[in-house]
Amino acid sequence: MSEDRVVVITGASSGIGAGLAIGLGRDGFRLVLGARSQEKLRAVAEEAAPQGLALAVECDVTRRQNVEKLRDVALERFGRVDVWVNNAGRGILRPVLELTDEDIDEMMAVNLKSAVYGMQTIIPYFIERGRGHVINVSSALARFPNAPLRSAYNAAKAALNAVSANVRMDLNRQGANDVHVSVVMPGIVPTEFAVHAKYSRGPLAKLPSGALQPQSIDEVVQVMRHIIDEPRAEAFTNPAAAELVQRYIKDVGAFEAQL
Repeated sequence: MSEDRVVVITGASSGIGAGLAIGLGRDGFRLVLGARSQEKLRAVAEEAAPQGLALAVECDVTRRQNVEKLRDVALERFGRVDVWVNNAGRGILRPVLELTDEDIDEMMAVNLKSAVYGMQTIIPYFIERGRGHVINVSSALARFPNAPLRSAYNAAKAALNAVSANVRMDLNRQGANDVHVSVVMPGIVPTEFAVHAKYSRGPLAKLPSGALQPQSIDEVVQVMRHIIDEPRAEAFTNPAAAELVQRYIKDVGAFEAQL
C-alpha cells in the first residue's frame, strides 16, 4: 500500500540515513532530507523519490537555525511532518584520558545537541497538531562499553538515551499520548561511519572480543520501518544486543573483565 506520510531525516546523505530514505521513498513516503554534503544528498533524494517527493536540504545539524529551516521547508512543501528522524552523528577513536575539550564538544554537538535541537524544533508542532513521532538514532554502545575507544561518542549517545526518556516522561505528564519519542540503537553496521570517525585509521580491521556481529543497513532499516508503524520507547536493531545489556547490568565488573 502506498504511503503519504512526511518524514524528515537528518544525516541522510549516506549510511543508515540514506538507506532509510531510499526504503521509505520506495514505499511512497514524502521525504525531507538534511545533510551537509549536498551532492551526495541530492543523489540519495533522486534515488529515493525520482518524482520530486524527496527534498534535499543543506543542513548543519549543529546549528539550531539550520534545523529549524529543515522543519520550515517540510511544512512549506508538504504541509505537515509526521515523523522526524534525528540520525546525524559522528564517531571518534580516542580513549577518555586523551580526549581534548574540542573532542568532547564536537561529539556532544553532533550526537546530542543536534537531536535536542531537532526535538525542540518539531515536538511543539507535534503537540499542537496532536500527534507525531520522533526517532532518535543512538547506538548499542550507549548501553555497554564494547568499544572504549569510542569514548565521547558512547557518552553522547548515552546522554541522548537519557534526554529521550526525559522527553517521553514530560509528554506523558502533559497527556500528549499520540506524540512519541523512540530511540533506535544499532550495533555494528558496515558503513563509512568508522572511516569518517575522528582520528580514524580506516575501516575496523578486527572486532573486539564479545562484540556484536555486523548487520546490514537493510536490517537496520527494517527495524526502523517497524518502529515508524508501531512506535515504541527503545529498540535494538540487533537482537543479540539485548542479551549483552542484561549481562552487563547483572555484573558490570565481570562483563568489563571479560572484555
